[in-house]
Amino acid sequence: MDFKHELIIPNEDLPFKLFIFEGYKGNYHRTKHWHRSVEIFLVLEGELEFFINNTGIPLKAVDFVIVNSNEIHSIKAPDPNVTVVVQIPLTCFSGYLAEDGYAVFSKCIREDNERLAGLIAQMHEAYEEKGIGYELKVKALFYELLYLLVTRFMKAEEDQRNIRQKRNLDRLSKITSYMKKNYDQDITLEGVADEFGFSPTYLSRMFKRYADVSYKTYLLDLRTEYGLREMMNTDHSLSQVAVNNGFPGSRAFAKAFVKRYGCLPSEYRKRNEKREKET
Repeated sequence: MDFKHELIIPNEDLPFKLFIFEGYKGNYHRTKHWHRSVEIFLVLEGELEFFINNTGIPLKAVDFVIVNSNEIHSIKAPDPNVTVVVQIPLTCFSGYLAEDGYAVFSKCIREDNERLAGLIAQMHEAYEEKGIGYELKVKALFYELLYLLVTRFMKAEEDQRNIRQKRNLDRLSKITSYMKKNYDQDITLEGVADEFGFSPTYLSRMFKRYADVSYKTYLLDLRTEYGLREMMNTDHSLSQVAVNNGFPGSRAFAKAFVKRYGCLPSEYRKRNEKREKET
């Protein structure tokens, strides 16, 4: 397999993830990957090219693409752009999914497309301004977006070949969801395999084949990501952050942090504190 699983963690203050596309400077290429969340890319300025299952989808301002759960995709952004990304956990559509647990969305008529683009632009603007009660405003717009997706953009049926492909990836998605809920516990390859009725060897192969990383690397990345969040939003010591996020101690946390971010946690924290003082 020449594609890998993407780790998605919602914004700390929202039930979904909202951010500016990391390839905004241009000269950027994101290789093939997949995730369980539904993803919407809205280009506000500039342009980029999306690929879903090797089909190219050029995007210019103000246009968007919807990436469905477990849909393999890649991105090319040779030039600077401003693109808002919304990643919606599939659980947000609970009660509206098909019997097999899938929901499929596609672009609609012009009026509905413009309405969807407008909602996302408003969400981003309110989130960036962070005025009084911004969380309520962003969430209100988000639930309006969910309503629009379910009532106007959801497809009743999907090509059976695509469903089979997504089911192969869905097995691992359920495991990674379990790991996200228990990453701070002592979860071993053997324990997780037993939880889902697999052998450790089979689960290890599953990670290599569909996530393009080992079980251990995925778990360390998960713990490091949440550790970074706690480190930047609290005054907890690095030892406390490490233990709170499943590491045996600060040394193990530092080793994983350097591998993922290229510097020690203490250095990262100091740089952030310096930037905050300068702004």
